[in-house]
Amino acid sequence: MFEYGDLLVTSLLVGSISRGLMLNVDYRQFPSYPHSYVIHLTLGMIASALGALVLPALAEKEYIAVTFLTIGAQQFRDVRNLERESLARIEETELIPRGKAYIEGIAKLFEARNYLALITSLVTSIIFFYTNIYLAVSGGFLIAYLLHRFMKGPYVSDIARVKIVPINFKGKNIGIDDVIIMNVGEEEAFQKWYNEGIGIKIIPRDEDARATLSNVGQRQTILHDLSILMGVKLDIGVQQFTPLARLNLDNGTLNIIMIPQEPDEEFIKKAVEKIPVVESSQRKPLKSKMGRKAAD
Repeated sequence: MFEYGDLLVTSLLVGSISRGLMLNVDYRQFPSYPHSYVIHLTLGMIASALGALVLPALAEKEYIAVTFLTIGAQQFRDVRNLERESLARIEETELIPRGKAYIEGIAKLFEARNYLALITSLVTSIIFFYTNIYLAVSGGFLIAYLLHRFMKGPYVSDIARVKIVPINFKGKNIGIDDVIIMNVGEEEAFQKWYNEGIGIKIIPRDEDARATLSNVGQRQTILHDLSILMGVKLDIGVQQFTPLARLNLDNGTLNIIMIPQEPDEEFIKKAVEKIPVVESSQRKPLKSKMGRKAAD
């Protein structure tokens, strides 16, 4: 294996760097820094090492060594379970929970990125073996970029139109259009909603989007991310200011009411548009023959 030293080192570095570039603490503050960084970077290096070893092992006819890939795959599945359990344990500390669908999506993402590091390292080693280090490095990072782009899912703006609308007040009931979302009994709370409440309509572009927005997991994802991005005037025991989402059953529009800390309507609209569509919430009824007929 020593004769493959340059190949192994190059593949390991390209795979590890690619995994490192995908680590980003954004508004969700996950993965946390620095502890989760250490975990994910270490696993990324292990995945890269496994990918780098495949070609030399095959070239040396050490076929048993390739079975380490199965062990690595099992470890990456354990990563998904670890992330799921970790997020589930801190879920009760969130004023607006992520929801199970969002947690599962995050767990799958971190598992998949280890496979991405493995594939990047493997492709780098193959290119290095047949060409040279310069093409190997370029090809490895190109593969990592393409795979990363492929793994990116749609955003709310891809499936729906977002509008900021006034909240309707009918007696003590508040809502949007004819959809009643909640009843406010306390006069102080009612005045708070009246003066500071914001209404949001998410209008699906087609029947696929309508089915996706009707998913409870997707609705919870929107409420959670929106509360982080724009803030909410909410605390423990002050549940009357909790953001809520209700469907218009006639047209599939998702109606949201909230009292944001940042009341800028333009930024609220952009924030909703950039919220991801959770993988497990996506529905495609138009892909089926019966679904297309029902839509017609």
